[in-house]
Amino acid sequence: QVQLVESGGGSVQAGGSLRLSCTGSGFPDGSYCMGWFRQAPGKEREPVAALYTGGGSALYADSVKGRFTISRDNAKNTLYLQMDSLKPEDTALYSCAADRTSLFVCLSLWTVAVRYNHWGRGTQVTVSS
Repeated sequence: QVQLVESGGGSVQAGGSLRLSCTGSGFPDGSYCMGWFRQAPGKEREPVAALYTGGGSALYADSVKGRFTISRDNAKNTLYLQMDSLKPEDTALYSCAADRTSLFVCLSLWTVAVRYNHWGRGTQVTVSS
């Protein structure tokens, strides 16, 4: 059974840092587009960052570029999101997602949430001013 489990959320003051983790299990062999998305109350889900497990550059939304870093540890089957210089507008439920696809599709469509077949339940991040 494919499963994604996020952890690492919490409450932090503006300017602080958090590192989110997303541990996967049960995935068939192959390359995946792994993404982080977030959703604040009353707002639509928005893409945050992604990377392709088969290699290639990390991808970021403009709103987090230069502050967030996505990475992965293959040995631990874990995806990370290092979040620095946090702002109150970063407050949201953060979820990771996986899409078994090609590098080209990942680069082109990583922001499209409906493409992702597998989702975690999310971890809450709250940033106070």
